[in-house]
Amino acid sequence: MRIVLATHNPHKVVEFQQIVASTRPDLEVIGYDGPEPVEDGVTFAENALLKARAAWAHTGLPALADDSGICVDVLGGSPGVFSAYWAGQKKDSVANLELLLDQLRDIADPHRAAQFRSTIALVAADGAEHVVEGVWPGRLAHTPAGAGGFGYDPVFIPDGQDAAAERTVGQFTDAEKQAQSHRARAFQALIPLLADL
Repeated sequence: MRIVLATHNPHKVVEFQQIVASTRPDLEVIGYDGPEPVEDGVTFAENALLKARAAWAHTGLPALADDSGICVDVLGGSPGVFSAYWAGQKKDSVANLELLLDQLRDIADPHRAAQFRSTIALVAADGAEHVVEGVWPGRLAHTPAGAGGFGYDPVFIPDGQDAAAERTVGQFTDAEKQAQSHRARAFQALIPLLADL
């Protein structure tokens, strides 16, 4: 069965294909080539639903959409829904990362707590809507490390690692990231809903 992922971000398509392959190999995730809706929601859930509804309406297929970002405690949960545009409207991931690190330049480790959050919306073939969330807690490094992943991955240090061998997500293998990420956690909550498709 095919399901469309409502994103024009090729990194997200690959990430979702890897996550889905490990749990639902019968489900083919395809990319979306239709019009991109204006993401004017003020929550991850609102934006995910906007995208999933647009992909469902355009393709007639069940549609998934993820809206995700990094939420930094000392910044009151920002960048949050503005993660992709933190440094401006160009969606420049390098500029976003540099701005965030500059804003936290003088913040000590105990106050650098952050979470990656992923909200996945599903619009089924009959138009029924569902929303699930995954949270990956951790903290922010002072400088980027690793060439893996994308976005804020090179500065995010997930909780639960051995303190002597801590790494950023940018230093994780794809398999390590897919097993632990916020999207993987949200997808686990989605599996029972996909079973009903």
